[in-house]
Amino acid sequence: MLERMPTLSDLQEAAERVKPFVHQTPVLSSEQINEITGKELFFKCENLQKVGAFKFRGACNAVFSLSEKEASKGVATHSSGNHAAALALAAKKRGISAHIVMPRTAPEVKKRAVAGYGGIITFCEPTLEARESTLAQVIEQTGALSIHPYDNYTIIAGQSTSAQELLKQVQELDVVMTPVGGGGLLSGTALAVKYLQPNTKVYAAEPLGADDAYRSIQAGRWLPSVSPNTICDGLLTSLGQKNFPIIQEHVDKIITVSDESVIRAMRLIWERMKIIIEPSSAVCLAAILEHGEHFPEKRIGIILSGGNVDLGSLPFNESP
Repeated sequence: MLERMPTLSDLQEAAERVKPFVHQTPVLSSEQINEITGKELFFKCENLQKVGAFKFRGACNAVFSLSEKEASKGVATHSSGNHAAALALAAKKRGISAHIVMPRTAPEVKKRAVAGYGGIITFCEPTLEARESTLAQVIEQTGALSIHPYDNYTIIAGQSTSAQELLKQVQELDVVMTPVGGGGLLSGTALAVKYLQPNTKVYAAEPLGADDAYRSIQAGRWLPSVSPNTICDGLLTSLGQKNFPIIQEHVDKIITVSDESVIRAMRLIWERMKIIIEPSSAVCLAAILEHGEHFPEKRIGIILSGGNVDLGSLPFNESP
């Protein structure tokens, strides 16, 4: 596991390591959305990745970079979301165990997904303290290696592989843009772009109700998330402390958006592009729709981070 900020060589090694296991996801565009925004938008569809999210890239890089000795007792994490499923599937492909601590209140669809990928689930109370203490107990009992979902340099290197693909698939992008929650995708993307195409800018979008990355950049120091409240459930976590310096140095702009704009953008992509994305994936388009003045650039690559949606509780209202 990497103990320092990833180099270009680390990112390239990660791309080769995960290549046999991940999908090279397509890049799609929509003439109608381009007309609405006045931009050329290129959507990198990680919603079509295995487990339905970019998280599988980082999990694969982490799991397959372990030595035989490190991997022998399996891996462990606490997660109620995409990282849980991603780590369980990556471990299954390596033939090792994955111990997943999940809050008992996690959606049933996510519990079923983790179990379906072979994850060994331990349930806990829905608090961070309970998650961390339960994970510590699981690690003590099993000897499994803890894999943090984003505050981890090997995970960051793995997440960079989406942007590496995008830069090969679409030439001469002015901006590459991702959502930001914990910061694994954004920091990996920022490193890939600045190493490989330094004249291209890196932007991020974040919900107003969970804007700790924006506030941290404005303050010049890491600030934890406090009582986040947004429809973007994948972006509720605090920015990672390993991620913050990378973002501070290499990300050109973070833009905050309202949940109303997120719903509009999500619906627009569903209707015009005929693909399913989750609210967290819609923040980048929402930023362009809500804050067009921040985007003088024309050619923008957007990483759609995931497509895991609870179809029983969609946010769309009846208005057009």
